[in-house]
Amino acid sequence: MSVLYSVLLILSLGQYVLSGPDPKDVKCLVCRKVVEEIENIIDKVSPSKTVEVGSYRLDSEGNQRQKTIPYARSVVHLTEVLENVCKKFEDYVKATYKASGDLTILKLIDDNGKMNPEMSKVDVVPDADLNKSLKFYCEGIVEEYEDDFIKLFGAAEENIDVIVCADRANYCDIELPEDYNFEDKDEL
Repeated sequence: MSVLYSVLLILSLGQYVLSGPDPKDVKCLVCRKVVEEIENIIDKVSPSKTVEVGSYRLDSEGNQRQKTIPYARSVVHLTEVLENVCKKFEDYVKATYKASGDLTILKLIDDNGKMNPEMSKVDVVPDADLNKSLKFYCEGIVEEYEDDFIKLFGAAEENIDVIVCADRANYCDIELPEDYNFEDKDEL
């Protein structure tokens, strides 16, 4: 009889591990973290670092049309960032907050090399693939929306996570914050 209970216990645990969180929710979290990671990388670049961009063709007067732009938001830098950002997801885990049960993904180690202080507030979700799906989702998102990321980060747009993750990819159910316009409202 104890063998039967053991088998049932193993099967129920296996089903729990395999069922896991909804992939759309995980993709939403990964997409938003991709945006956050890219913003962090851009912010670390010195504002004084620049790169020349433009055409290498000569105009009718024999001059090249080039201009100097900040390196941090250049296509060259953003392409490099997008090629490497998913490596960071090897250090992320899926977890749920103890207080609310809400799903999240967290870095195990923060940028200073210390244990993430948020880890005490969450329960790590057991994952059969050892969270390799997070990197896989990242790579898919970056590949599919690379042009959008380059355009939006290059133009220093705000709310890139909402634009890409909700509007374009349809992973998240979030909206751009609306500014309240008092002029359009009737007063009492």
